[in-house]
Amino acid sequence: MENRVEEEVNRLRKLFKSIPKNQLDVAEGLITQAARLKVLLDDNWKDILENGEYEKFSQSENQVPYDRKRPIVENYDNRDKTYQSIIKQLTDLLPQSKPDRKSKLLGR
Repeated sequence: MENRVEEEVNRLRKLFKSIPKNQLDVAEGLITQAARLKVLLDDNWKDILENGEYEKFSQSENQVPYDRKRPIVENYDNRDKTYQSIIKQLTDLLPQSKPDRKSKLLGR
């Protein structure tokens, strides 16, 4: 798992290499956390595909089982929200590109 996290860290570093140096310390922590979450999300997704989103559940032998969302699905949803939030933070750290004069004149 650590190897997969390191590969993802390297991939994200390449994507976000233009983050200004003065914000790099913050970015490094976010990149590491995003990489960990991405690996966990991939593992969770594989489990969900193999075992489904729902499972039969009952409180006792006398109760008819019903479909219940598997805990891993909730876990996946929470991790995905956190991952998206971190990626947004990283994207916000990127320098803003200046619109090119030609595009401005054309209204784009």
